[in-house]
Amino acid sequence: MHVDPQGADCISPRAPGRGPWLRLLSQVLQLAGPQAEFLTHAERPWTSATFEGTRHIVILAFRGRDAMERGEAFGSALPDHEFDIPGHLVADAAIASIERENGPSPQMRVEADFLLLRDC
Repeated sequence: MHVDPQGADCISPRAPGRGPWLRLLSQVLQLAGPQAEFLTHAERPWTSATFEGTRHIVILAFRGRDAMERGEAFGSALPDHEFDIPGHLVADAAIASIERENGPSPQMRVEADFLLLRDC
């Protein structure tokens, strides 16, 4: 494995299974608040002619009316949030979909998409 001396979190693509996903997930959950329930995370490589990175999908659930309000706030705050992930830049953070269920046990499912670029 090759580690860039400028940042311990900047790991060469030759190190499969390593990457910034844990820091991203931690910061997403902090932004979402304690009422958010983590459901799933998916990651896939991403490249362009000049950049390389990863695409991430994070799905959260917010159960109950108060939690749903927090989920709405999360969705509003996400696109402008400044993430701090050493060796990486969050080039895009967006809500891909929101599913709401009303009734006696209201809940909301939020799918967020992220593009992380290596900044080493």
